[in-house]
Amino acid sequence: MSEQTSPFEHSSSFEAGELTSAVRLGRFEATYEELFAEVIEDGVITAEERAELDRTAESLGLDRERLSRLERALEAAYEARHRVRVREVSADEAERRSSLTPIEPSTDPRVQLLYTRIANLEARIAELEAALEEARSNVAIDVDVSGVASTVVTLAETLDDPEELLRHLRHDPRDAGVLRALYRVFGRIDDQDRRWCTAHALTYLGAATEEERTFYQQHRGEGLIRPRASMEKESWRRFLFHPEEEPLIGEIFAVIIGPVLLGRLAAMRRDKTLPALDATRKQDPASSTLQAVRCFSWGAAILGMPVPPLYADGTYAGSAEIVPGVTPSTRLGKQALSGRSPGELAFLAGRHLSFYREDHFIRALLPSIPDLEDIFLAALSIGNPGLPLSAAVKARVTPIAQAISPILEPMQVDRLRGHFLRFVEEGGRTNLQRWAGAVDCTAARAGLLLSNDLEAARAMIALDDAAGAEEKMDDLLVFVTSERYAKLRKQLGVAIRG
Repeated sequence: MSEQTSPFEHSSSFEAGELTSAVRLGRFEATYEELFAEVIEDGVITAEERAELDRTAESLGLDRERLSRLERALEAAYEARHRVRVREVSADEAERRSSLTPIEPSTDPRVQLLYTRIANLEARIAELEAALEEARSNVAIDVDVSGVASTVVTLAETLDDPEELLRHLRHDPRDAGVLRALYRVFGRIDDQDRRWCTAHALTYLGAATEEERTFYQQHRGEGLIRPRASMEKESWRRFLFHPEEEPLIGEIFAVIIGPVLLGRLAAMRRDKTLPALDATRKQDPASSTLQAVRCFSWGAAILGMPVPPLYADGTYAGSAEIVPGVTPSTRLGKQALSGRSPGELAFLAGRHLSFYREDHFIRALLPSIPDLEDIFLAALSIGNPGLPLSAAVKARVTPIAQAISPILEPMQVDRLRGHFLRFVEEGGRTNLQRWAGAVDCTAARAGLLLSNDLEAARAMIALDDAAGAEEKMDDLLVFVTSERYAKLRKQLGVAIRG
């Protein structure tokens, strides 16, 4: 597709703003991490390997103290995963020693008995957890909703307060009566953009009247949005973040994402699970004729984000995935490279790019909630070494903190201390399952902002999560009718004017 016919164009007066913080690693990490990870792959640093490391450090002019801290961090990550001690040996010793030394030999019969008891207890705990989950699912809850439906209809027909109507809509995003009342109110106060957004929701639900559907089609416009400006950095939090996404949690993760990425890279290399990217498939957004590639470049400019390295790989069955690396990259797969409308690609780009934010990247890197919890507690323990933890939690978290802290600069440690104090002041509690779900919703909102199409959003969400698509669409229905979405559209210069 030529540049002249591409649907992914900005307004001729488009002004790019300040770039949002995205995950990146410096030259130090980029050079030394990969070499050192290869050296300790067998658990041993030989004299020859140490000489090679020293030559590399000298040729790059790297600080010896900083090198030592990085080595300690990578060794800690290796030892925590493999339960073996990394050893540095001389050339003579290397010939006569076993490469791996167990950290905790377990030949003592009493230790073996303890292992058996622990295994039995863990099995019993699993049984009790399963029984508890079943009991919870069978709990009978009596709820009397008699008369509620008629009350809502009455409210929808009589209320003129848009805030009150929006409050009701948050409880039932698919209530056509409330949406229709909003449509009338926005028409009465001459807010044509929010009136159009409401007509968009009604049309998506198949509940629009002929007049509402005509108004939606009339102002929909041809092609994708053509903003006059990119998003401002603060607009993410003010307008795009889901209400349940606690910014402080993301700020804590953002401080430590560099060390966590380094550890994840080392682990994936050892496990041979790091996807190999073919250099010949790398795309230049400025010259590529692939719609998906041009869309990602277009979307990144609007969201105020740098474009990640893009690789077009038709052998990958999915749509898009982040491939960890010193510079994380995106692999575009079969589901993105063909058969997609511009609106679907725009949604995919917005949703995917949002995970490159420093405060979101860990959600893509470690999707497991238990892993997130351990990383979060490790960060808090660095901010406050006296953090009280149970013995079991401490056993999991301490090795992670030991792998992270050597790589952090003093300023980053100070930042974690400040974040810890704020966390305590704000109650000292969080729910990372809820936070992760809110991050996913924020990503979907970024996708909707670019695609401007609820149907396209649902199609792309269903590709990854058919079972949960309707629940995620409920959040987008609330968002598309909200004041925050309206303000964001005005900021970008895409709102319909009265």
